[in-house]
Amino acid sequence: MYKGINPLWLVLLVGLMPAFSWAQAVGGYAAGCQFDARALPASGTGFHVIRSSRERFYGQPTLINYLQALGKKVEQAQLPPMLVADIAMKRGGPFAYGHRSHQTGLDADIWLRTPPTQTSPRQLENVPAVDMVNHSLYILSPQFKDQQRQLIALAAQDPRVSRIFVHPLIKQAMCNTYGKAPWLNRLRPWFGHSSHFHVRLHCPPGDKHCEPQAKVAPGTGCGSELASWIKDKSGAISSGGARKPYRPVLPAQCQRWVAQKP
Repeated sequence: MYKGINPLWLVLLVGLMPAFSWAQAVGGYAAGCQFDARALPASGTGFHVIRSSRERFYGQPTLINYLQALGKKVEQAQLPPMLVADIAMKRGGPFAYGHRSHQTGLDADIWLRTPPTQTSPRQLENVPAVDMVNHSLYILSPQFKDQQRQLIALAAQDPRVSRIFVHPLIKQAMCNTYGKAPWLNRLRPWFGHSSHFHVRLHCPPGDKHCEPQAKVAPGTGCGSELASWIKDKSGAISSGGARKPYRPVLPAQCQRWVAQKP
């Protein structure tokens, strides 16, 4: 079947095959899976992975590249290394507990606190979150400083970013600091994001099975939309209590894939 092909070229082709990527995000951010995911290294330039025992550090190549590139920008800006928490499981799909999204390898949580003095695996496994909002007074806490603003700004400027979820008070602070910056509309106010921000990338180009989210409205989002979030505090504080595991109907190509054991 290989008549007429130089054997040396055939050997070279076979040797290169592992380098080809079959990575794919399938379905929506809250009902999907991923194929050929990549693991974010435990540490790298400008970042550390935390709580790695959960094995939620897998993402699509575009997200892993984004996080590593962001880490380099963080170091260049002389900011403390960022702490990367949940991305997705190796096959994607819903978590046993926690988020509803993070299923296609295109979402990542980045904590707003600075890293601990010691960054051993044990320290990074048990590092506690730091809330940047005083919920009783409904104001930002003193822990939210310029370095947090800079980190969010660096994260939002990459064109691969679809949106970044932040607490409404954090969105307000970013609007006050950065005025009419064109990337401000990517910062979406959402309760439950006062100790971290949630980055969501666009579907990768050519990924036909990835379901994109609706486009963000034009403008900075710093006007009446944000004002309505600031005024309505009904969702500011969680009611607490355990939530039932989120179990959406997955796309057909995800159902058996996610059910398989690693």
